Amino acid sequence: MRRPSQIIKSTLASLTKEDRDVYHSQREFLQFLERQGELKRIQVPVSPAFEMTEICHRTLKAAGPALLFESPTEGNFPVVGNLYGTEKRVAATIGLKSAAELRKFGKQLAFLKSPVLPKSAGDTVGKLREFRKLAHVNPIEVEEPPCQEVIIGKGDVDLSELPIQTCWPDDAGKLITFGLVVTRGPHKQRHNIGIYRQQVIGRNRLIMRWLHHRGGAIDFAEFKASHPGERFPVAVAIGADPATTLAAVTPLPDSLSEFEFAGLLRGAKTRIAKCVSHDLIVPATAEIVLEGFIEPDEML
Repeated sequence: MRRPSQIIKSTLASLTKEDRDVYHSQREFLQFLERQGELKRIQVPVSPAFEMTEICHRTLKAAGPALLFESPTEGNFPVVGNLYGTEKRVAATIGLKSAAELRKFGKQLAFLKSPVLPKSAGDTVGKLREFRKLAHVNPIEVEEPPCQEVIIGKGDVDLSELPIQTCWPDDAGKLITFGLVVTRGPHKQRHNIGIYRQQVIGRNRLIMRWLHHRGGAIDFAEFKASHPGERFPVAVAIGADPATTLAAVTPLPDSLSEFEFAGLLRGAKTRIAKCVSHDLIVPATAEIVLEGFIEPDEML
């Protein structure tokens, strides 16, 4: 039976492996998938209303490739679907070769929730030496981020330029379904990232559809209580790098941000950027970032 110090040393060695592939953007990951024959380009026009969902749903059930819709019938941008549709591709997001490696990696990450405390002064020194290897969990701010190469001001924003999907017949309308929603509560240093849907209700207006117990909704409720009448800043990153996306759907201790956890998963610092219209930070290589505010008097 291995000692606790041996378990931690083995775990940290796995988390800091330098032979894993690193993807700092979704584009890099798509290029990798195409080289592996795991990406299918669809050049014929496909509608974001129901058609894309049906094609992705069938491909998912067949364990098929990621799909790149190059000619949506609405909007001016391509759409990626079924990107994380197999365990193998989920493993590949953080440079692992198989689903088995991914499961092993997940078990090793359990030490974050149940860390083994040192038994002696010598044990403490040894563990501190190993934990220094995790310096890459701290994100790094990019001065001229790719996500801000083109900046569109509030008055010029037109959401109809995006091929936003209507996925199912009973949906209330067009929904952004896989954006990373970034918030920060008034009493917390760390940012929260969650995946919540946004419903389009106007040229530059969205409804944030989150459940009250989710991290973003909790941040909003705490902000309203401490800043009555003020607008709540929020950002939505579309097409973020795969490790940050994976971190956003992972239950984490409240003291650990998704940006930090993404660095742990990736084995390299998460590249972040400060928003233009407020102080939130977002993935620097996201394809699209929507910045805005939730108005306190417009609750539904």
